[in-house]
Amino acid sequence: MYSSLSKTIEQLQTQNISEERKIILQPLIDFVQQKIDNKQEVNINFICTHNSRRSHLSQVWAKAAAAHFSIPNVNCYSGGTEETALFSKVAETLINQGFNIFKIAESNNPVYAIKYGDNALPIIGFSKKYDSPFNPASAFAAIMTCSQADGGCPFIAGAEKRIPITFEDPKISDNTPEQSKVYAERSLQIATEMFYVFSMINS
Repeated sequence: MYSSLSKTIEQLQTQNISEERKIILQPLIDFVQQKIDNKQEVNINFICTHNSRRSHLSQVWAKAAAAHFSIPNVNCYSGGTEETALFSKVAETLINQGFNIFKIAESNNPVYAIKYGDNALPIIGFSKKYDSPFNPASAFAAIMTCSQADGGCPFIAGAEKRIPITFEDPKISDNTPEQSKVYAERSLQIATEMFYVFSMINS
């Protein structure tokens, strides 16, 4: 784990997560624990409308949390109800919080390699529909990170479990002086909750 990322992780206040949020997070804890107990791969697909902000933040922080707590065989994905692009402010925010990110393909929907450590397999970040061939087709948990996707997608084909864990969209701060602050705060909230989830797993 990069030292700059470790410093961000040390500042996460998992003890401040409300009881209400812990109840919301519990089904994900149960899903992961059941897979670990059965010595199965853990496949998690974080889904939001545009697969541009919250779903990517959740995917990246969940994978980093699993690595931090040495939880084996955790594969994290993300998708949208439509394909757009990973919003550049998300990449910038994650870099500021300690990740190493570089573009591996330029286009209207660029492809990023996101690393949490020198020897870690990079997380591939780009916008795609949740049922893209890049994502698992079955035996995964579908985590609905925005209420629009949760309401607009009553059925996720192949999902073993569907769990709403919604976050406020940092997009509300776009083109305002508060943008960097809001994106940083949302990223850290998601990080805190994903680290709480994986801290509860007995592997």
